[in-house]
Amino acid sequence: MKWKGIVAYLKESAYAIVYRQYEKRLQNQINCTEVPEHVGLILDGNRRWARDMGLSVNDGHKYGFEKLKEVLRWCWQLGIHTVTVYALSTENFKRPTQEVNELLKLAESGFKDVLNSKEVVENEVKITVLGRLDLLSEPLRSTIAEAASKTKDYSKNKLNVAIAYGGRAEIVDATKKIVESVMNGTIRKDEINEGTFSKFLYTAGQKDPDLIIRTSGEERLSGFLLWQSAYSEFYFLDVYWPELRRIDFLRAIRTYQRRKRRFGE
Repeated sequence: MKWKGIVAYLKESAYAIVYRQYEKRLQNQINCTEVPEHVGLILDGNRRWARDMGLSVNDGHKYGFEKLKEVLRWCWQLGIHTVTVYALSTENFKRPTQEVNELLKLAESGFKDVLNSKEVVENEVKITVLGRLDLLSEPLRSTIAEAASKTKDYSKNKLNVAIAYGGRAEIVDATKKIVESVMNGTIRKDEINEGTFSKFLYTAGQKDPDLIIRTSGEERLSGFLLWQSAYSEFYFLDVYWPELRRIDFLRAIRTYQRRKRRFGE
C-alpha cells in the first residue's frame, strides 16, 4: 500500500509539472499576438455536470458561478477588456420554478459581491446588464442598479451580464424604440441603417464580440447576441462549464489568434 501511494503521488506530481509547462507554453504563444478585445461566454453544462457529480442542479449553478469569477480573472490578466456573459435567457424562465428562483437568488448574490469586490475596483470593471429587467424581482433590479451605479465611471474593463436576455427579444425591443423615434420625429425613416439600429441595442456604443466561447459540446448560440455576432469567431468546447481549465481557455484564445478574420471580404 505504501508503494502504491508513492507511485500515485509521483504520477500526480508528474501530471502537475506537465500541465504547468503546457500552460506556460500556451501563455507564451498567446503573448506574441493580440488577444481579442471582446469575448462572449455561454456558460453551458452546469446542470449536466452536477448530475454527473451526484450533486443538485442548484449546486451545479453555484460551482458555475465560482468558475465564472475565476475565468474573469483570466480575462483581465490576459488583457481582454470586454466580457459578455450569458447568465440567464428569457427561455430559462420556462424551467421549474424552484430552479429559476434559485438562479435569481444566485444572481442577486453575485451582484452583491460586485458591491464589495476589491477585484472589480482594482481592475476598474464597469458592469452593464443586458436584458428585459422587468422580468426580474424588485430586490434584484435594485441590486443590479446599485452595482451599475457604483461602477459607471470605470472604463478600463467592461463586464456585460445578459440576464433575462434573448437575442430576438433584443432585436424586437430595438425595433420598437426605432419606431417610437420615427413617430416622435427624433430620427427620419431614411436615416435608419445598420449603424442606427446598433445604437438601439442593449449593447449600444460597445464593440461587437470578437470571439464567442461555449462549453458543454453544444454548437449553437441559443439566442446569444444574434445581431452582434454576425462576424464573431466561435469556439466550442466539450467540457462542462464548471470543469473548464485555464489551458482550455488559453487554447480558445490561441485558436482565435490563428484564424484570419475577413469580415465578408
